[in-house]
Amino acid sequence: MPQDGSATEEQAGSLPGDHPRSTATLAGHPLHPMLIPFPIVCFIGALISDILFASTRDSDWSGGSVWLLGAGLLTGVAAALAGFIDYRGDARIRRIGQARRHMVINSGVMLLEAINFVLRFGEGPPAVHSGLWLSLLSVALLAYSGWLGGELVYRHGVGVRDFPIDQVPREKLSRDRR
Repeated sequence: MPQDGSATEEQAGSLPGDHPRSTATLAGHPLHPMLIPFPIVCFIGALISDILFASTRDSDWSGGSVWLLGAGLLTGVAAALAGFIDYRGDARIRRIGQARRHMVINSGVMLLEAINFVLRFGEGPPAVHSGLWLSLLSVALLAYSGWLGGELVYRHGVGVRDFPIDQVPREKLSRDRR
């Protein structure tokens, strides 16, 4: 451990009884992991709809992709906001390089899917061809980012409570963790 008491990337969150905490919570439960399934399923659904449109040319599938992209973007903003609050809320999370990569990749996915969404209004179903590739790239990036998110929780213990809430030492409940 460095002299200033901070943990290295390998040590951050792995110290017994002192995991980096999630600061965006509802009744003690981290919000980010509760919200992320929604944009993920929407963006994967958009990719599947694009593939089905490309195979069948049924315009209902291209319309479905637009709805899924819109829902994914809206819920993705909520998940990103919760993730950003967690990232800014505990300095130990910011010291984990995987956390920064996770955030940057997810921001890139949101940008790609926003472009994907806007393209469809300008060109309609013909945009689904380029949209298919954008959806495929986004889902591939989400898979890597999801792996990074898993590393944050399972390797670094981000958001993992060490004690039942009624047994948490008072000093661990302090908001002054910056």
